Amino acid sequence: MPTPDVDSMADEDAKRGTPGQQFLAAVAQAGEREDVTVSVDAHLPGAFPLFATRPRYPVRHLLNTMPVDDGESAAYISEPSAQRREESGTTYAATPEATFLPELREAQLSDLTVSVSLPATLLQRPALLTAFVDRRVLVRTTTMENQVLLHGSEDGKVPGLLALDGMRHRSSNRGLDEAVTSVAFEVEETGGSCDGIVVHPAVYWEMVRQGLLGRLQVAGVVVSRTRMIARDTLLLGDFQAAATLLLPGVNTLTLRRGAGASGEDVIEARTRLGLGVHLPQHLIELSWGGLDG
Repeated sequence: MPTPDVDSMADEDAKRGTPGQQFLAAVAQAGEREDVTVSVDAHLPGAFPLFATRPRYPVRHLLNTMPVDDGESAAYISEPSAQRREESGTTYAATPEATFLPELREAQLSDLTVSVSLPATLLQRPALLTAFVDRRVLVRTTTMENQVLLHGSEDGKVPGLLALDGMRHRSSNRGLDEAVTSVAFEVEETGGSCDGIVVHPAVYWEMVRQGLLGRLQVAGVVVSRTRMIARDTLLLGDFQAAATLLLPGVNTLTLRRGAGASGEDVIEARTRLGLGVHLPQHLIELSWGGLDG
């Protein structure tokens, strides 16, 4: 398979414009009372412009991503373990991965949808409309994607990382640094490398206060913070190996005239995705009581 020309793809995205600019162009060509749907040439949760200027990483940032054909499902390879072995010996035969049994599976694809009411007369203000879509609508899709990736989609098609069969669970009331590093070590017992952690913002800023965040960065660990995870829960793992975000490239912005609760216009953002779970045993949910009191 030929390697994509990343620079050329970026140039094409720049020519097409941001999702807000693409939406504005479609609305400008439509009648005053027509609903409008525009296909957007970007994965909406990843197109939020402020990701380029500040290091607040969504859950998707931790995962491997792969384009797939659109349809009901997409194929991926999973490696369940034939034996429940969590500690590695000093020979390959004594490692957990020696018992993994690769098999082909199908991940279902699901639509993630967010609706946002439009302020009156905003459609007559092109610059404000573009900024509203790019900065306010897109950030909501990221929040919804964080929820789906952690807890699963409402239709049950996308599994949540926090509810996977085969993942491990630990608890600790030790100091944050000790709790994290002991579980990070356990991630690597199944042959992975702890490359990421998902935490609540309260835990993230405690990591900053203690200097732990900087030490994790030196170790190559990326910390994603989101309100979609409980304050007493951390998710650690080899995210790049554990799961792949499957993207069929279906992203739309729709203007629905008068569809709001008070008769206002509504913009609906929709993106399609799936999750291929390869190695759930590379993920550990840590219940941590250190913020109590």
